Amino acid sequence: MNTLRRSLLVGAALAGTGFASAAAEPAPYEPLAFLVGHCWRGTFPNSQVTDEHCFSWVYDGKFVRDQHRVHHGAGKADDLGESIYVWDAAARQLQYLYIESDGGFSRGTVSGDAQALVFPQTALAQDGQQQTYRSRWQRSGAEAYDVITEFLVKGEWQPGFSLHMQLLPAAG
Repeated sequence: MNTLRRSLLVGAALAGTGFASAAAEPAPYEPLAFLVGHCWRGTFPNSQVTDEHCFSWVYDGKFVRDQHRVHHGAGKADDLGESIYVWDAAARQLQYLYIESDGGFSRGTVSGDAQALVFPQTALAQDGQQQTYRSRWQRSGAEAYDVITEFLVKGEWQPGFSLHMQLLPAAG
């Protein structure tokens, strides 16, 4: 499994301002507010491979885009991915479609609780194969969040990877 697939949950990537539910009618994209307009980067443990995500509004705030890049260095081509987040009002769910440069894709939902964003079980499909995963993103101070991703292997959840994502300085 390539680094992009291992980090796709960072790409499916969300973190919320407070992660807690608001009033009875929360703003649909409130969990994404923390991310939008910023780029975030984390380094995979015991490597120099970095994972970077840049979030932006699409069509005057109707959707959110996460453009994702895993930089390997050493002359190896970067892996690319993109997530589009949509609010499905009928289902009352925040959903995403993730696509990657290797041809893989996944669809899923995300919800917030008091401490984190939760990405329930879903699967990355590529070349007729599927990898089932789930993830949790926990806020770590004002300018970072921690990602914990697990993979379903032979019917049991196994540790996948953890990343500490930090806010990058604004460009310009």
